[in-house]
Amino acid sequence: MQSQPESRAFPFRTVLAVAVLVLLAAAGWHWTRPQALAVTVIKAERGTVEAAVANTRAGTVKACRRARLAPPSGGQISRLLVHEGERVEAGQVLLELWNEDLSAQKKLTQQQLNSAQAGIQQACAVAAQFERDAQRTRQLRARGFVSDARLDQALSDAKARRAACEAARADAGQARERIAVAQAGLDRTRLRAPFAGIVAEVTGELGEFTTPSPPGIPTPPAIDLIDDSCLYVSAPIDEVDAPHVQVGLEGRITLDAISGRHFPGKVRRIAPYVLDIEKQARTVEVEVQFDDPAAAKGLLVGYSADVEIIYTRRSNVLRIPTAALLEGNSVLVIRNGFAESRQVRLGLSNWEYSEVTSGLKEGEQIVTSLDRDGVKAGARVTVETADSKQAAP
Repeated sequence: MQSQPESRAFPFRTVLAVAVLVLLAAAGWHWTRPQALAVTVIKAERGTVEAAVANTRAGTVKACRRARLAPPSGGQISRLLVHEGERVEAGQVLLELWNEDLSAQKKLTQQQLNSAQAGIQQACAVAAQFERDAQRTRQLRARGFVSDARLDQALSDAKARRAACEAARADAGQARERIAVAQAGLDRTRLRAPFAGIVAEVTGELGEFTTPSPPGIPTPPAIDLIDDSCLYVSAPIDEVDAPHVQVGLEGRITLDAISGRHFPGKVRRIAPYVLDIEKQARTVEVEVQFDDPAAAKGLLVGYSADVEIIYTRRSNVLRIPTAALLEGNSVLVIRNGFAESRQVRLGLSNWEYSEVTSGLKEGEQIVTSLDRDGVKAGARVTVETADSKQAAP
């Protein structure tokens, strides 16, 4: 009869031992299981996706108008009226060569013109007087007071004086033409700005001799003038992408010197031929003009630049970052705390976003930190927040 309490205690100890073992097993599994990986995510959302082509090599910022100027004739620089970095207006004199001989010739011709104009007044006044005398002689002849010989003499004298008047006018005309010739010679000694712009470089100095470039022999220009009110980027694109590009298409320009920004532009020209350079892919040169060059403060001609030409755009489509795609057009979707591989079908795509036509729903969380160790399909994950970043050592 005394063994009954012991028999009751046995099942209780068994249950207790089993419970302890279960708790120990659970604790062991909890402490030994892999920790959840912190990942960054983004939600599949609706937005705009564009199809674009980009340059294969760095492009260059150029001015729509750039003139490397030299005087039409050679000579010694006597006046240098601008300096580098100065803005000038169209027609402004930039430099002047020594031209005192031409100036003196023009003054002499001007004096000759003044003398000829005075001669015109005298000769034409005399001609008018003789013509009046001839008219009176004709009236007297009609009345029989003078002979025919006297009338003929009066008419001849009037014609001669009128001829002298016309000769004086011709002399004045020649003097005006000589003045024009002298002025043309003076203009050849003055270098004027063909358009408004900024002086990029001045090569000549006061007292130096400058000459225009002989045919086929380039020489440094006296003044390099740039119209920076109109700028564009010249860049090569692959020949495969060329059929997508048309004049007037929208483009985006990025500059190495101004990082983090892009500038709107439009295609202004497409080269009518393909460049075939040895050891390089065949390319077509395109020009994308800045919509507003002033928006890029400090933009300089010669900067390296990249262009992206948009030829198709779709709005309000489901999209994800292109960087979130794995090989074979799959993504990692977070489901019940685990990373799940999901195959997706894509539409338009670029370096930034890809359109998803099937395989995802709006609002699903897509893993973007694919470069972290252990991030793969089936891994236990937790979404990284700003607080967790700050708490990390």
